[in-house]
Amino acid sequence: MSNSELATSYAALILADDDVEVTPDKLQTLIKAANIDDVESIWTTLFAKALEGKNVKDMLLNVGSGGGAAAAQTGGTGGVTTEAAPEETKEEKKEEEKEESDEDMGFGLFD
Repeated sequence: MSNSELATSYAALILADDDVEVTPDKLQTLIKAANIDDVESIWTTLFAKALEGKNVKDMLLNVGSGGGAAAAQTGGTGGVTTEAAPEETKEEKKEEEKEESDEDMGFGLFD
């Protein structure tokens, strides 16, 4: 990341932390107050448009959170469903064991 991008990112975070709307003018004002002269106005415009109408704090708090869990299925034939469930869990455990055994191949990610 270039200094221009970093400066604009930090300025946007400062504005969001103070619950101030992120606009190109406000970003430029903060960047100039920090004595960073080499930031082109295109960066502030891009960041302002990208963050327009978005809550930056929520975006930061929800980083890495995936979608919701799949809904459980209901209904069907009661007896058959409960008997099939233990077999499925055994198969899932076998699959997990296979995945774990891949770790013993003699090399790692950082070798």
